[in-house]
Amino acid sequence: MRAIITGVGHYVPDNILTNQDLEKMVDTNDEWIISRTGIKERRILDKDKGTSYIAAKAAKSVLEQTNTAADELDLIIVATSTPNMLVPSTAAFVQNELNATNCWGFDINAACAGFIYALATAAQFIETGKHNKIMVIGADKMSAIINYEDRNTCLIFGDGGGAVLLEPSNEEDKLGVEDYIFHLEGSGAKYLNMPAGGSLFPASHETVDKKMHYVFQDGKKIFKYAVTEMSDVSIKIMEKNRLTGKDIKLLIPHQANLRIINAVAKKMGLTHDQVMINIEKYGNTTAGTIPIAMSEAYEKKMMSKGDWIIISTFGAGFTSGSLLLKWALD
Repeated sequence: MRAIITGVGHYVPDNILTNQDLEKMVDTNDEWIISRTGIKERRILDKDKGTSYIAAKAAKSVLEQTNTAADELDLIIVATSTPNMLVPSTAAFVQNELNATNCWGFDINAACAGFIYALATAAQFIETGKHNKIMVIGADKMSAIINYEDRNTCLIFGDGGGAVLLEPSNEEDKLGVEDYIFHLEGSGAKYLNMPAGGSLFPASHETVDKKMHYVFQDGKKIFKYAVTEMSDVSIKIMEKNRLTGKDIKLLIPHQANLRIINAVAKKMGLTHDQVMINIEKYGNTTAGTIPIAMSEAYEKKMMSKGDWIIISTFGAGFTSGSLLLKWALD
């Protein structure tokens, strides 16, 4: 028995922050942003709403798509770097919003790799026979932790999220999650982080004054590591499963930077048509990028039942990984 994706959906806020808007906020311009990142605009959630709002919206779209009642869910896993609160989990807010009275849940924080980590974790519960319906969500409100005076970060990130419903397979053609490879390189934590707000540097006048509650990143280091790690894990998972670029229907990569995506695809031997790209519309929504891209790829009929799909990601930590699955939806 394998875990298959039986439904997929996403939600992004209506409010759009364009490159032209950012030109008025920091020293940059539309041409520079597009050439360096591939991003044209990003979505911003209302200030009075938290990540759970995005997550619940995405989950509700999946429940509706699959004709699943919320009380049928066994488990909710939310991958996020921007929880509503440190305590309780964002999954608790989502469960309450969905009125999913018969399930439990928890959060996973693996930054941009969060959704893949959550998907693999959920697959284990399905494969053991412990659970039958698991909602896996990747969502972030990055605007809540971005300094819009810092051109190293404010150009890149946006808000949004997506969700999938995971269920057991009941067919003999071995659809669903096939394999995954994950890495953690903790020494990279210093290159991408939010310094304050945790137990190491609790909130204080000093941490606020020093702007330590915003995301910090070393862009050059991130770019170098991301290309190498995403390429390596994706090539390894193909080799491990005796596949080549010609066997892959679609690569759904983390949408952090268009140049990174293109470099990874080239190393994997993939054509442009084999790569799902939507970074120009949303920027980097962290744990939300892959499920949003997967949802849009499904809507555009870019994959069919039985197709090989590779998901590849890289994030703070450093976290990285690739997941191979055989698509189960028509």
